[in-house]
Amino acid sequence: MSYYFWRIQNIVRKIFGLPPKINFGFWKTFKDRIENGGEKMIVLAPMADVTDVAFREMIRKYSRAGEPGGGPDVFWTEFVSSDGLCSPGREVLLRDLEYGEGERPIVAQLFSSKPKNMYKTAKLCKELGFDGIDINMGCPAKTITKQASGSAMIRFPKLSRKVIRAAQRGAWPLPVSVKTRIGYNQEEISAWVPNILSCDIPVLTMHLRTRKELSKVPAHWELAHRMKDEIRKRNLDTMYIANGDVKTLKEAQEKNKEYDIDGVMVGRGIFGSPWFFDKDRDPETISVKEKLEIMLEHTRLFLEKLGDIKNFAIMKKHYKAYVNGFDGAKDLRIKLMDSNSYEEIEEKVTAFLKTL
Repeated sequence: MSYYFWRIQNIVRKIFGLPPKINFGFWKTFKDRIENGGEKMIVLAPMADVTDVAFREMIRKYSRAGEPGGGPDVFWTEFVSSDGLCSPGREVLLRDLEYGEGERPIVAQLFSSKPKNMYKTAKLCKELGFDGIDINMGCPAKTITKQASGSAMIRFPKLSRKVIRAAQRGAWPLPVSVKTRIGYNQEEISAWVPNILSCDIPVLTMHLRTRKELSKVPAHWELAHRMKDEIRKRNLDTMYIANGDVKTLKEAQEKNKEYDIDGVMVGRGIFGSPWFFDKDRDPETISVKEKLEIMLEHTRLFLEKLGDIKNFAIMKKHYKAYVNGFDGAKDLRIKLMDSNSYEEIEEKVTAFLKTL
């Protein structure tokens, strides 16, 4: 079936009051699992300068992705600018779309307010072998919203639909999902969510805060059910993943049981915890020595894969998480923050380990 036949078919179905046909792609496996009483999803959030190819490889390895009881159900790349991928500097940005086969299923997350560029890059991601495309309509950073992208899309509903449709055309037959927020300056679920759902997307991921709130207030889990309400009103099969303030795997599992959702997306909870998604491992059993050795491995991998294009300082946000919660952590963390090379980091960690 071509994209245009799918669109025409759904327009006709809506005229006659029938639900649209959703292009689920790989998501169908998870939909069937949940509908048959299986586990809901727990997926990896896309985070700029965090969920890069190096960190995802660490998560794949230490969360045992692909093995029973291991790994996130779905990997996301960090979000990448479609406009940048259509510019002369695209070769560097293409590195943000690198991934390993062990990370499947993997979704490429893109952002743009230009439908033409979204079409081109969705098509590119299909050619690169991704399993799906996700559109970032939730990033609150001013550098992104000034481009009318990210969470700014909430203010431009008509444009947002054009961007989604462009991605669907370019990516077809890959599924195109959307990650967004509950509103821009205030909660506006009833106006914003139906706008996105009108594009017949397979998955909606909702960060349960407004753009204005950033991460300064607790995520509004009391509103989590509202998205499913909107989906049911329209007799849709769209799946819904909730995101916000999930710090442990146990908490993700509890929220999946408690709320009317199809899955949980985990963001900041995975900092310093590449073993986060391993259901068979108690994080309390990970020794300080093992944690610091994994941190050194992560540093080496970052330099190997991205050291020529990314600032070493990016690793320091990971150090803050790895070096935490044990005796002497604060002093070691201060020393690592003042370091600017792998050799310095290794020297200070080695010295610390000798004191244990």
